[in-house]
Amino acid sequence: MNCKTQENFRPRRSALYVPAHHEQYITKSRGLSADVIIFDLQESVPPSRKVEARALLVEQLKNSDFGYSERIVRVNKLDSPWGKADIAAIAELDIDGVLFPDIESGEELTLAIAALDNANGENKLVMANIESPLGVLRAEEICAASPRLTTIVMGTTDLANSLRVNVTLDRQGLLTYLSMCILAARAHNKSIIDGPHFNLKDVVACEYSCRQARDLGFDGKAVIHPVQLTYTNDALTPKGEDIRKAKGIISAMEQAKSDGQSVAVIDDRLIEPCLEQWANRVICLYTKVNEIGQGELTLG
Repeated sequence: MNCKTQENFRPRRSALYVPAHHEQYITKSRGLSADVIIFDLQESVPPSRKVEARALLVEQLKNSDFGYSERIVRVNKLDSPWGKADIAAIAELDIDGVLFPDIESGEELTLAIAALDNANGENKLVMANIESPLGVLRAEEICAASPRLTTIVMGTTDLANSLRVNVTLDRQGLLTYLSMCILAARAHNKSIIDGPHFNLKDVVACEYSCRQARDLGFDGKAVIHPVQLTYTNDALTPKGEDIRKAKGIISAMEQAKSDGQSVAVIDDRLIEPCLEQWANRVICLYTKVNEIGQGELTLG
């Protein structure tokens, strides 16, 4: 993987949930450094304001300029009183995609995509929340269900509640289930975004949560308040040392190939071909982040 062959690659380090019934939040999100903005018609909107939120969002999205951010709308579930109307209202808007909540099977995702297509939304990409034990058990089935699916977004609070897990700072009780979903996503070449951290005032805990998501293998982390964007983006952005290491690996592998070898050695460490893939991926992400004006200064 490299940026020359991944023209459609885009960072998904941070995914900011924006409640659709608050006009000021939508307006503010236009200038924020979120890789993904998820305009939420579902969980954050009370039932009494669902219809109002939908109308407000449609009006606000007539101006679809949200900078470089990927524009996603989370609709209500199809079997709710609002789901089908949500899809009908947003399918032809100038957005990038739709997030379907609480997907628990491949069939459920297929039916949701069919509803979107029937509303003339066949050009929209699709994301899916996995937030229940059944969703985790069927994560591989969900990821395999459609090439339209680009991203899994974890709903860790609902998942923890269903599992009766006490959520600690290290999230020990959730790690197995998160890893199962990461495995399923990678098996089918999907992006996967971790659930949000809810303590807005504990900066140390927020940073820890972001770096844990990175080390587990997530592409990004959901965000519930703009104050969290700096920590989240920083934790999931390659640093200069990562790029130096990646360039060293690529150079060493190129030399090994020219010498008729399949592996290289750097500082007494064996470098296998799979590490070249890692290096290209890191450089690609670093390049894309710098293209949008973030990240460190270009290295010499």
